[in-house]
Amino acid sequence: MKECASTTPMPNVPVPDAPPALRPATLLIVAVLAALTVASFLSLSLDWQSLLSAEAVAKSWEFLQGFAPPDLSPALLNRVLVGSLETLAMSALGTAIAALFGLVLAVPASGRFGTATMRATRLLLNIARAIPELVWASIWLIAAGLGPFAGTLALAAHTSGVLGRLFAEALENASPLPESALRINGAGVTAAFLYATLPQRLPQMLSYTLYRWENNIRAAAILGVVGAGGLGQMLKFYLSLFQMQTAATVIIAMLVLVAVVDALSFWLRRWLVQ
Repeated sequence: MKECASTTPMPNVPVPDAPPALRPATLLIVAVLAALTVASFLSLSLDWQSLLSAEAVAKSWEFLQGFAPPDLSPALLNRVLVGSLETLAMSALGTAIAALFGLVLAVPASGRFGTATMRATRLLLNIARAIPELVWASIWLIAAGLGPFAGTLALAAHTSGVLGRLFAEALENASPLPESALRINGAGVTAAFLYATLPQRLPQMLSYTLYRWENNIRAAAILGVVGAGGLGQMLKFYLSLFQMQTAATVIIAMLVLVAVVDALSFWLRRWLVQ
């Protein structure tokens, strides 16, 4: 006797969607990037054999041995502490000034005052951030003289361009509904912006500012190379005199300062986005 076939309907098993095909424009971009990468390797004279040779390794090791042990004399540690605080102050003040100017420039750059004003402001921001901090420092050194004042202005000028553009994009992506609701109920333009649009993006703007502060700590340590004060100026001085052990102490102070600020900034950014 034949067994009756089961008449229970089979459950509908979802069929996974096929992965989307790459668009021709995406393939073209990938091909161009690959071609540029290959061209970069071919155009540079990269002598890997000399870099990894036994003679190069021996000379590098001999040079690094000159930094050990670091100079830990109390007089030097006191100077390094003062230089660290100076570098920290440069980065913090430069970032704060940049955040203020960046916010002021971000409002017209977001298109709130017309297309012409938006384009002019964005051009100004592009110029400010396209000029490196070292070039800004060289310019301000002529006007303000040697010292941390020129370094602070250099950080503020470059970072204003960076934060201004980031703030403008954040304001552009804000929802217009809260501000429109306040305007309908009789609020002015400035009040509606301050109480509706700005609070939406303020945590993101603060996160951008803290991230740039991390970068400015590193930049402030380098700006001293051109005479802008802080640990960088100390490092240049000791290296020019071939006082490697003293320079090692300054380098360690730089690493500790960057690590502390990075950890503090990371914690604050995590706290802001919670």
